Amino acid sequence: MFWRFCHKKKDEAFYNFFKNVLGYVPRRTEIYQIAFIHKSKTLDNNGHKINNERLEYLGDAVLSAVVAEYLYKKYPFQGEGFLTELRSKLVSRANLNKLAHKIGLTELIKYDKESQGMFKSMDGDAFEALIGAIYLEKGFKFTRHIIIDKMLNTYLDIDSMSHTEWNYKSKIIDWGQKNHRKVSFEVVNVTYQGHGSRRQYESRVLIDGEPQQSAIEFSIKAAEQLAAEKTYKHLQAEGIIPPSEQ
Repeated sequence: MFWRFCHKKKDEAFYNFFKNVLGYVPRRTEIYQIAFIHKSKTLDNNGHKINNERLEYLGDAVLSAVVAEYLYKKYPFQGEGFLTELRSKLVSRANLNKLAHKIGLTELIKYDKESQGMFKSMDGDAFEALIGAIYLEKGFKFTRHIIIDKMLNTYLDIDSMSHTEWNYKSKIIDWGQKNHRKVSFEVVNVTYQGHGSRRQYESRVLIDGEPQQSAIEFSIKAAEQLAAEKTYKHLQAEGIIPPSEQ
């Protein structure tokens, strides 16, 4: 069929990934193979475009629900603010990109290698598409098991992440106020995923009107947080913000 991997080594890597990392071998392999097709390698099937954007949309919703429930039960005495912030860390594009690398998902993605540097969220997108594919074949209960037992508990130290500074936007604004520097944010680009159903925002930090670091996420707030973190750490590396200001 049109979506089958044409290289034997690709087939071997595909099945090894599921068997060794996720602990099962899928039956409806075409769904998973679509999950690994980046939009830069979109296929055409009688006028119907085939890539992983629809599965990514589904996986995003499933992942968010599972993580929310998991944190609610794991931290029974923590408030809504703590749970919301920690969930944001776990499902952020930066964290999902890293997680995709850790589990070896990146090696299975089909994309336009000549434009690789432009696809800053490719790995995290494929991770969410994978979750969507698992959900379609196996249902919610099995998908929840995979997310929690095979991914979160295996590859992430969630307790450590709960103590990691996240609100760099507030930190860099506070730094600006203390040092009489004007810190602001701007959206420099908006792209669309899945026939316009999902937006990605590229936000950038400005200090006294001068552009600093930028980041891309699925909400302006998340993009600003990531851009603020990148800028803050860059300023620390440059010695502009003392390392002691954590």
